[in-house]
Amino acid sequence: MLIEKIKSEGLSHLSYLIIEGGYGAVVDPRRDCRIYMDMAYEKGAQIKYIFETHRNEDYVIGSVELSHMTGAQIYHGAELPFAYGNTASDGDVFEFGQVRLKVMKTPGHTFESISLVLYDKAFSPDPIGIFTGDALFIGDVGRTDFFPDRKEESAGLLYDSIFNKILPLGDQVLLYPGHGAGSVCGSGMADREFSTLGFEKRNNNSLQFKNKEEFVRFKTQEKHSLPPYFSRIEDYNLNGPPALEPLYPPKPMPADHFEEAMQKGMLVVDTRSPEAFAGAYIPGSLAIPLHMLPAYAGWFLPYDTDLGLIVESYQDLDTAQRYLARIGYDRVMGFLEKGLHEWAIRGKFYETIPAVHAGELQRRIRDKQDFTILDVRTREEFAKGHLPGAQHIYLGHMPESLNDIGSSRPVTTFCGSGQRAIIAASILKKNGFKDVEDCLGSVQACSRGVCELVRE
Repeated sequence: MLIEKIKSEGLSHLSYLIIEGGYGAVVDPRRDCRIYMDMAYEKGAQIKYIFETHRNEDYVIGSVELSHMTGAQIYHGAELPFAYGNTASDGDVFEFGQVRLKVMKTPGHTFESISLVLYDKAFSPDPIGIFTGDALFIGDVGRTDFFPDRKEESAGLLYDSIFNKILPLGDQVLLYPGHGAGSVCGSGMADREFSTLGFEKRNNNSLQFKNKEEFVRFKTQEKHSLPPYFSRIEDYNLNGPPALEPLYPPKPMPADHFEEAMQKGMLVVDTRSPEAFAGAYIPGSLAIPLHMLPAYAGWFLPYDTDLGLIVESYQDLDTAQRYLARIGYDRVMGFLEKGLHEWAIRGKFYETIPAVHAGELQRRIRDKQDFTILDVRTREEFAKGHLPGAQHIYLGHMPESLNDIGSSRPVTTFCGSGQRAIIAASILKKNGFKDVEDCLGSVQACSRGVCELVRE
């Protein structure tokens, strides 16, 4: 038996390919799904089954396309009217080689959620693993806030799923969750991606409650962000997304053509580093460093607008396109050929964003200068430590909070390391703020003794 974990960086999405006896099964495939077929082919296996643990909210599923490629059958929970695939009921068993996968209904994160219990028939009747989707993570459990009018019911169902179904399988059972640390589907996940039910039972903070009532109270008081792109992905994953493969690369666009496309409404997404963007950027463009595209593009990019990319190198282009495609963005028209160098030597206008050292912010605070420190980290990060007098607005909520930011004095954006700060600075500039700076290094620089943070 072979189990391959496929991780989608940025989204922290974990999917799995199980191979045994010349056949395979895939759990929660991502949209650019050819990787599963290629991996199975290399092992001499045919993919027979595709399982969806639930209708995912944060990435576009690849089940329909993978099914077309391989002929595999798709299975998911019964509580939603999926436009494709088959219903998997509690207790259903799927076998290939010595592998047995048993469906277990585990609602709570969503009402149609299922888990897949893994058995090795050659050795024992006891389970050896479980694919939990978003029910149970390593270090956390799934969020239960997608149905505001049923949040107590959702939390109660999740408790029953975890404590009455999953954990009783045995301490020895290996845990295969649907996400790792950094996912928006949880907040306390461990960085490691391996665990057992026994270890989680003893060490997972979300499993240490004395009873169901305490667990439900804890879950209903959680506050998670709800990115606007979730609704588009939920629709795709219910009705089947548009086909993706083959994924042709965006075309190179000379500076003149790039500018013409901008004038016709193309939105420019600059995926370069914060330092590069601050040094020279095209007015009106939005900065989202490459590795942050999966997490933040969905907060700011409309689905009905053409996108033009600026990348550090040609090698980054495929990564950027795949990151966007995984959350449903297919209208990438091209990329700026030769980058900002070409733009500059063609005499086209560019701007800069001053970078401010964290120590300079400390001096300004001490001297009581009139300026705004805009901290765009999460609520939890801000509470752990922030600069005195800083204004807090979470990055994802900036578009609807611009009127709360004074534009009559300098604004310095601030975050954990400067990555999110440059996104915030580009949003401010795009929306007419004149005097904008960003603090490269931000909290990480402060942790070196450069400046002092206060706690709430």
